Amino acid sequence: MTVLEEAAQLLSAMTPAEKAQLLQWVVRDLGDTFPSIESTSEVAGGEPRIVRTRIPVWVLVQARRLGTSEADLLRAYPSLRAEDLANAWAYARVHRDEIEQQIRENEAA
Repeated sequence: MTVLEEAAQLLSAMTPAEKAQLLQWVVRDLGDTFPSIESTSEVAGGEPRIVRTRIPVWVLVQARRLGTSEADLLRAYPSLRAEDLANAWAYARVHRDEIEQQIRENEAA
């Protein structure tokens, strides 16, 4: 059995909370890679956003600050997945100043 097959078996036995914790560890371990975050000048004004969507990371960060739970975000944006949120939070931690600036700019508009 390969390591990946063993991981798949372990994953199937985990609770949702354990899976979320594991996902956070994996995201942290990947360092500065954010597989579900992209920036393209043609979409969302070039702001970092969730792939497959037009949802900027700063919108999710600000919603979270204002008390919106992850479950509520997933309900409000059906195209989002839990791993998208984990990547958004990781991206925001690494790019704190950029996200803060985007929040300020968009609140002033």
